[in-house]
Amino acid sequence: MVNTDFEKIYLNQNRLAGRMRIADSGLGWKANNPPGGSNANSSKANAPFLLPSEEILTASWSRGSKGYELRVQTRNKGVVMLDGFDVDDFTQLKQELMRNFQLTLEHKEHSLRGWNWGKTDLARNELVFNVNNKPAFEIPYEYITNSNLTGKNEVAIEFNLDGGVSKAGDEVVEMRFYVPGTVENETKVTKKVKVEAKEGEEKPTEVEEETTETNEISAAQVFYEQLKDKADIGQVAGEAIVSFSDVLFLTPRGRYDIDMYPTSLRLRGKTYDYKIQYEQIERIFSLPKPDEVHHLLILQIDPPLRQGQTRYPFLVLQVAREEETELELNLDEQEFDAKYKDRLKKSYDAPTHVVMSHCFRGLTERKLVTPGSFQSRFLQPGISCSLKASEGYLYPLDRCFLFVTKPTIYIPFVEISNVTMSRTGGGVSASRTFDLEINVRGSNQSHIFGSIDREEQETIERFCNEKGIRVRNEEKIAKAMLAKAMKEGADDEDDSDVDMGSAGEEDEESADDDFQSGSDSDVAEEFDSDAAVSSDEEMNDEAEKDDRPPKKKAKN
Repeated sequence: MVNTDFEKIYLNQNRLAGRMRIADSGLGWKANNPPGGSNANSSKANAPFLLPSEEILTASWSRGSKGYELRVQTRNKGVVMLDGFDVDDFTQLKQELMRNFQLTLEHKEHSLRGWNWGKTDLARNELVFNVNNKPAFEIPYEYITNSNLTGKNEVAIEFNLDGGVSKAGDEVVEMRFYVPGTVENETKVTKKVKVEAKEGEEKPTEVEEETTETNEISAAQVFYEQLKDKADIGQVAGEAIVSFSDVLFLTPRGRYDIDMYPTSLRLRGKTYDYKIQYEQIERIFSLPKPDEVHHLLILQIDPPLRQGQTRYPFLVLQVAREEETELELNLDEQEFDAKYKDRLKKSYDAPTHVVMSHCFRGLTERKLVTPGSFQSRFLQPGISCSLKASEGYLYPLDRCFLFVTKPTIYIPFVEISNVTMSRTGGGVSASRTFDLEINVRGSNQSHIFGSIDREEQETIERFCNEKGIRVRNEEKIAKAMLAKAMKEGADDEDDSDVDMGSAGEEDEESADDDFQSGSDSDVAEEFDSDAAVSSDEEMNDEAEKDDRPPKKKAKN
């Protein structure tokens, strides 16, 4: 047995090169010198890859991003892409495939016209976009996460994201296809037709007749349904471990059926379908709504769910508190005991929000966040408030603040610089409500939650102090400044009274001196006979000295 090796080959657009080996038993690939200290995802991506010979269907040779590419179509493992070959490797590779697997290596040329219109071919393992009967690009079905009808003639396709762990370079996130026109759809309808009674029969008989009805549907709808079946986006509900039907979502708005599988969950709505990997779910919150009627389940996902240009980093589910659910997991005893015995129960009969929380926590293996020690004056874990124009509830939890529902905001304590409490302005409402401003550390960003009941201020302030969050109460600061100013003003008044007393005496003395100096002349003018004479003489002397003519009296 002779093995043939090829060096510097990249498997499925991996960022690390490796060695590819062809043997009688199949194909193999192993990464060269994987980096130490890598996480679980990268080690999984760089693990040795083996493809048995019985899995190989066809192989093609074409230009790739790093040289020439060998593209292998398999029976059950999708498309295997091996890139990085030299042009001289074609002959040797063709001989080895023929010798080991009796397989002809097909040379395939891609279209380089750059056109964005063509025909789609839904092949066994991938979607092929052809331009002038040549493939422009291929999309393996395993890379497709979601597909939605975004318009009458438009289909959107979303792709898996692995966080850049294994693949090199940028990745395409979404692609949209415009599919014009309509297609005639024929459906068979079975009808029961009554036949008149024959001779000797008392009652008429019913006969089933099949008729064919033809109606037109959009070509985009047909393409969407075919792609969904090929890519296994809409999986059969019977394969799910557990399913919940007609669940109300506040974000994104609508009702969805939830199907939970071993590694992912499926949301099936009237317009949109979503597939969410459990690896995307970061946190799960289970919080009672302060209205004492509903219960909220919040899923924080990264990367966020996309609906056109809108991103949804949080999924908010709402169920009635009194609603009960009875179900049994779709697992056999052996599989349940081996994988899920410590995380799930085989059957449930409890309130719906308890069952859903337990299933989410067991299948995703994420921590379930529940209300902490905070309680409002109504003994609720959340308080009613508003964020800009949106009304909602603010939950002070053990390690974060969470505002629901639109927009849902998650603020961990470690990112909070300080908290400021202030009044909401003038008027009667100012005495009943206050604002809570949360400033984020290391940025100018802040979240202002308004219209909070005044009686909750002391409770929130005490909670923040217990969590080690700096609190700045503007009202207390204003009162302290006012009291300080009034005290300083009182001290100034006391000092001014003492100064004014001494100054008053001096003024009185000076006034008396002035009065005494002029008192003799005044008394002399009024009571002394010599005063008039002297005054007349002085006036005559002044008149003689003044040669100017007398002023005329002003006319009234």
